[in-house]
Parts: sequence; structure tokens; C-alpha cells
Amino acid sequence: MMGRESGMSPSPGHGWRARTAILTLGAFAVGTDGFVIVGLLPEIGRTLRVSTSEAGQLVSAFTIAYALLSPTLAAVTGRWPRRRVMVAALVLLGAGNAVTALAGDYGLVLASRILAGAGAALFSGSAVATAAHLAGERRRGSAIALVTAGSTLSLVLGAPLGTYIGEVWGWQAAIWFVTAVVGAVAVAIAALLPPIRLGQAATLRERLLPLTDRGVLKVLVVTLLAFVAIFLPFTYMSAVFAPATGGDQSRLALLLLVFGIAATAGNLAAGSLADRHGPHLVVIGATIGITAVFLLMLPTRESFVPVVIMHALSGVVSFSVIGPQQHRIVAHAPAGGAPLVTSLNTSTAYLGNFLSSIIGAVILATTGSAALLLPIAAGFALAAAGLTWWTTRSQGPSETPPPAPEALASLD
Repeated sequence: MMGRESGMSPSPGHGWRARTAILTLGAFAVGTDGFVIVGLLPEIGRTLRVSTSEAGQLVSAFTIAYALLSPTLAAVTGRWPRRRVMVAALVLLGAGNAVTALAGDYGLVLASRILAGAGAALFSGSAVATAAHLAGERRRGSAIALVTAGSTLSLVLGAPLGTYIGEVWGWQAAIWFVTAVVGAVAVAIAALLPPIRLGQAATLRERLLPLTDRGVLKVLVVTLLAFVAIFLPFTYMSAVFAPATGGDQSRLALLLLVFGIAATAGNLAAGSLADRHGPHLVVIGATIGITAVFLLMLPTRESFVPVVIMHALSGVVSFSVIGPQQHRIVAHAPAGGAPLVTSLNTSTAYLGNFLSSIIGAVILATTGSAALLLPIAAGFALAAAGLTWWTTRSQGPSETPPPAPEALASLD
């Protein structure tokens, strides 16, 4: 099915939009797989006869598997052609989903979410690095933004559609829906993606060397801080904005929809801005924007219309971070190291998501104040902005230099 793994592929920049669109659809499937479980948890809990908190561990299993396995899998598969890597990743994701839908045992379903998380982890970092190569240096930021737009579109379309399917036909039908999308993307990648290799022959130890690079670590810390900030109020949206929604699920769904649409727009705009002005400036502007929006949410959280407006602004600035951060970390990649460093960055974002749920739970349990999450999240975002500014100032305007071509790809 994968065809020949050798042969000439187009030069960077040639036909990149069409091929990147396939990767965007893959990112959409991966994002939907992660987000749709949240809306299906009550029904899954009833089916498996477990509590809501136990059912919630399905989300944690996916997220932790993603965070921990992403860099390792990128290193192990670094010598493979990208086409083979991404098809294999989608097969893992589809297999995990099939077990999730078919199993009636909680332990087996939990294990299946780990398998699905592994597939998602393997796909995402490779898709970003592949898109960066396909577009070439001048359009790299836009290509990365297109791929990450798939994740934000999963918030707008995938998760709500999957939740609706689950309500009408049962949660297993929603999982099969995602699996069908995954299968279609795998076929498209196998048929249409050129045979690109992004890695050079290297040992696993050599591929882990980016972790000793201070530049890489600084980018990762910014990603961690920013995503703890972003997901603190997002994860506990129903509690933070309860005064405005009154517990109405339709109002909460509208907030999610507005956030997702705005996040998609912000992500795409951030790619173009990163190409024009440099990704570090976009990250600084976005994290300062997150700080400001979260502080403005405090006096407006009791009125629904202002909350909707604030969510639109929050979506724009929140998802203006990940694309430029991927752009920044690729610049620090050694020869053949782009898949590893982008996987590290994506897994760090997922780790931030996981940590935000823990931090939020502790704050709610100890203080009982959901409003307190907003200024704490603003503090994390401000720290991310400060670290990015300090890094840029200490290293000068070349903080994010164009990566050498050999850092991104070598063709078969």
C-alpha cells in the first residue's frame, strides 16, 4: 500500500499546499480523537460501569502516552521515510480506536487509549516536520500553521460532530467515525505523499542530543508554561464561567464553538506573522495577549455576552503560540533532528495540558474558587512571555535563525 520508498520527490515549495492539506486532515483526525472522548465520558462511564472520575482516566491515558512517547517514537523512526512513519502512526491510532469501541472491559479500554495516544504522538511531530520541509524556508511558518490548524478545527467540527454522533447512535459509533477518518487519511498519505526522509543515520543517543541544547530547552519551557496557562481555564470552563452559563450545556457548547473558530483563525494568522516578523515576536505578543484576556475575564465572567467576546479573543491569542513555537524549535534542530524536536515540543504542549488539569484540581479542592484559575493562568502566560523576551534579548536578533537544510530533510 505504501508503494516505493525511494525515488525523487519534488523540491521544497513545489505543490506544498495540496500535500500539507492531507497532513492537516490527519491532524484533524488526531485532535478529534483526543477531544471527542471528553464529550462521551458520561456514556462511556455508564457502559463500562465506572465512575466519572475513572472514565476521565481515559483522557489522561491518551495525554500521558502522547507526552511520554512522542520524542521516543520520533527517535526510533527517524530513519524511516515520512510516508511510512505517518501511515504506521495512523494504523496504531486506528487499532487503538477499534479496541476502544469493541472492548467491554475498563482495563482494556484504558490500554487502548494508550495505544491510540502512541499513534497520535508518532503522527503529529512527523507531520509538522514534513510540512516544514514541503513548504521550503520562505513558507515554513504558514505550512506549520496549516497542520496545527487541523487540531484547532477538531475543536470546532470534530469534537462537536463526534459528540452528536455519540448521542444519537452511541459512543462506539463516534469512535468508529474517527477511525474511518483516520483510515481515509492513511490511504491518502500512502498514495500522494512523496518519499521524503527527514532523518540521517544516527543512533538513538545521538538523536536525543537536542535535549542537551539550551536553546531547545528554553523553547520547551515556554511551551510548557504557555499551555498550562491556556488549559487551566479551558479544562475547567464549566466551573470558571458558571455564573454566565448558569449550568446551561447549550451555552457552554457555544463557548467551545466560539473558542474553536477563533483559535483556528489565530493559528493561521500566527503562521503568516511568524514568516514576516519572526516567531519569537509572535510568541511574546500572544502570551501577553493571553495574560491580558484572562485578567479581563475576571470582572466579566458573570455576564454571558462579554464572556463570549472574551472567549473569541482567548481563542485567537491562545492558538497563536504552538505554530511559532514549532518554528522556533526547528531552528535549533541538528542534522536530521527536526522530527525529534517538533515531537518534543508537541509532547510538551500535551504535558502542559495534563499539568493544568492537576493544578486546577488542586486549586479547586483547596480554595473552592474557580475564579482564582484566571489570574494564576495569567501568571503562567506572563512567565512564558518574559522567558521568550529574555531569550531573544540574550541571544540577539538571530534567536531564531533559518535552520540549515540538512536539519530538515534529506530526500531518498
